[in-house]
Amino acid sequence: MSSVEQEVSVWLNQVVIGLNLCPFSGKPTREKRVRFQVSVAKVEEDLLAELTAEMELLDKTPAREIETTLLIIPSFLQDFFDYTQFLGWAQSQLKQQGWLGIYQLASFHPSYYFAGTDPDDDENLTNRSPYPIIHIIREASLEQALKYFDGVEEIPDRNRLCVEALTPEQKKNLFPYLFDERKKD
Repeated sequence: MSSVEQEVSVWLNQVVIGLNLCPFSGKPTREKRVRFQVSVAKVEEDLLAELTAEMELLDKTPAREIETTLLIIPSFLQDFFDYTQFLGWAQSQLKQQGWLGIYQLASFHPSYYFAGTDPDDDENLTNRSPYPIIHIIREASLEQALKYFDGVEEIPDRNRLCVEALTPEQKKNLFPYLFDERKKD
C-alpha cells in the first residue's frame, strides 16, 4: 500500500467509520471491498479517462468483489474551486456514458466546504479528506443498504453535530493534514 493509500485508509477508518459519518462504509471496508485507486492525472482529460476506467471496472466486477472505488487525486485539483469545476465534468461524463442511476459520485477534499458555509466552519470537516477524492458509489448497493437503515435523512445533521463537538485536540489527531504546515506550502 502506498503512503497516499495509507493516509486515505487511516482517514476512512478513523474519521468516516470511526465517527460513523457514513453508516454504510464499515462493512465493505472490513470485507476489503473498497478499491483505492491513486490517480496519476495532472490534466482533466486524463482524470476523466481514469474515472471512466474505474466505472468500467466496476461494470465488469461484482459488488461482492469491489463494492466501491475511492479515486484519490494526490497531484492535481488541490484548489477546491478547480475540483468543483471538475466534478461538473465528471457528472457530465456519468450522463454521457449512461451511468446515471448506476453510479453516483461523492466528493471529498482537504479544503471542502458546503455552499452557504464559511470555509472554516466545523461542519465542513465531514467532507475533508487528506487528498481530493471522488468516491464512486453503486446505486444498487446504496439502495440495498438504505433498506436496513432508519433515519437516513438525519445523517447530515447528526454528522454536523458530531464534528462540531470535537475538541481542538481531537481535530488535530483526526485531521492532521489540515494542520501540517509543510503541506500548505
